[in-house]
Amino acid sequence: MPVNVGLAQLSDHFLLATVFFYALAVLAYAGDFAFGRRAAKAAPGAQPAPVAEQAKVAVAAGIAAQGAPARPAPGDEGVGAVAPAGAAAGDGADAGPPLAAPSRWRAGGAPAGPWIRAALGLTVIGLATQILGIATRGMAEHRVPWGNMYEFVMAITCAAVIAFLGLSFRFRVYAVGLFLMAPIVLALGLCATVLYTAAGPLVPALHSYWIWIHVTAMTVAIGSYIVAATFTVLYLVADRHARRQGTGPGGGFGAVLDRLPAADALDRLSYRTVIFAFPIWTFAIIAGAIWADQAWGRYWGWDPKETWAFITWVVYAGYLHARATAGWRGRKAAYIQLVGFTSLLFNLVGVNLWITGLHSYAGIN
Repeated sequence: MPVNVGLAQLSDHFLLATVFFYALAVLAYAGDFAFGRRAAKAAPGAQPAPVAEQAKVAVAAGIAAQGAPARPAPGDEGVGAVAPAGAAAGDGADAGPPLAAPSRWRAGGAPAGPWIRAALGLTVIGLATQILGIATRGMAEHRVPWGNMYEFVMAITCAAVIAFLGLSFRFRVYAVGLFLMAPIVLALGLCATVLYTAAGPLVPALHSYWIWIHVTAMTVAIGSYIVAATFTVLYLVADRHARRQGTGPGGGFGAVLDRLPAADALDRLSYRTVIFAFPIWTFAIIAGAIWADQAWGRYWGWDPKETWAFITWVVYAGYLHARATAGWRGRKAAYIQLVGFTSLLFNLVGVNLWITGLHSYAGIN
């Protein structure tokens, strides 16, 4: 069937609208860092707690106030556990019961501050336009809308935003949005320029119902891995700063880190996100092998795409094993996860754009 040009153009307009709303959301997240606390302190009747007693909690994630939470027992990776805000992740220390000081991260009710509310609203609007853009693209092409690099990046960024919003509403980690949405805006900007591919039919090798199963699983897993990597990078930065300061974040860049959940919470949220993504990634590889047998008569042929997908699986499996091994939590395990994410990015970008193989479907010359 011929491409519906009108729907294809509408999809392009939705993409531009998505970039616009996400960019505004990034500005709103940044505005919360710059002006949010000032506005909160100016609220009528507000009684700001001493700095040493201010809590930093993603409550469902279980972050306690500075100076007094208890460390989780060995092997307890639940995000409901708490840890000292000024101590590095994995450092043992005896402490009393967690404080209950006033906090922007308190559970219940709307997010504190108009900047965060505006940022979340813009993110949701942008997500809606992105979903509409993906849907109209598929309707225009009369096929699944992830048959080339442009469409696949659109899909995985959409999955990453959905994962972030789900975690935000569950764990109150709204401030992380600045550090996740900024690279997503950059990726979508590249989509609209460098990676853009006109609407068209699928290449013959992709005409299979397995594209719905295999690529959808890959999309969900990669979007989750993006969110997990964001948490891990922020954890490493926060943990390094806490080690240098010795007492929780202070002025300067520490003031930025003070708006985020504590380092231990970021570490545990990253771990939980990888636990969610890894089985999906495993299933996607298995589904891809079955599809390869139907398409090429073999389950595995060490094609560059297959090889790097397997390398990525091995590294993430090593990360999960490291988390289950005494002495390899915290920074050491975080570095392993970032190696896995680097392998994932190379598989997504490098293999698609620079290496020729059976999976060369980027659609870019």
